[in-house]
Amino acid sequence: MEMNPECIDEHRLFGGRQYRYRHHSASTGGPMTYSVFLPPADKQQPPHAIYWLSGLTCNDENFTLKAGAQRVAAELNLALIMPDTSPRGQDVPDDEAYDLGQGAGFYLNAAQAPWAGHYRMFDYMADELPALVHSQFALSDRQAVMGHSMGGHGALMLALRLPGRFRSVSAFAPIVNPCDVPWGRKAFGAYLGDDENAWHAYDSSRLLAAEDARPLPILIDQGDADPFLGLQLQPEKLEEPARRKNWPLTLRMQPGYDHSYFFIASFIEDHLRFHAGYLNA
Repeated sequence: MEMNPECIDEHRLFGGRQYRYRHHSASTGGPMTYSVFLPPADKQQPPHAIYWLSGLTCNDENFTLKAGAQRVAAELNLALIMPDTSPRGQDVPDDEAYDLGQGAGFYLNAAQAPWAGHYRMFDYMADELPALVHSQFALSDRQAVMGHSMGGHGALMLALRLPGRFRSVSAFAPIVNPCDVPWGRKAFGAYLGDDENAWHAYDSSRLLAAEDARPLPILIDQGDADPFLGLQLQPEKLEEPARRKNWPLTLRMQPGYDHSYFFIASFIEDHLRFHAGYLNA
């Protein structure tokens, strides 16, 4: 049964409001949490929405508490929406490893038992959560999406799968070719099964390379001291087809930065201003 979102946390912040909500999700078949930052209400225009998708082991609070994004979002009149990374609860299948199960939903719709009943994060992000947030708050119809690591995969994949939905997309240290790296192969095999052709619908490097892909502005920051760079991330695998197709993709290699939220906090203002430029255009 659907129920109205329950506000479980609220704070005043940079003239705006930081909220945390819990609700029953029809997509995932259980409770989900999400956080929302609303900028000050004294602006002439309703705020544009930016969705942030977090990485492995994270929930909706990691970005809220560690990225330091709200000050700039308040200045730029941007609402930030931060969902959890998976369904959770005693009835939700899980795995002992950090990179599968709860906290590791990979923003896809699982097709294999025991995951298929709850792990429908693509539907949640593509349809349910945006409809819910826009029913709660007076937001503009202009949106952008960004994320980190597994969430960078999710942001890029959603933007490519939903042409026209987002004005821009950005990512920190994203998994750009999950079909070919250990994190993605493990998750896709468990959630989607052995037919690797079914995996391609969730692989950003393959989606961008498709003939009918619609270009949109992309910004990627990647630390060159990231321990996962060579094995799991491989941003050049997205840059290569973008260059061939003359797509508006900017990949910035940041010297000395790792995979942590210290890296994200260092460049989050650049990403918010990047999105604001396209949202306001």
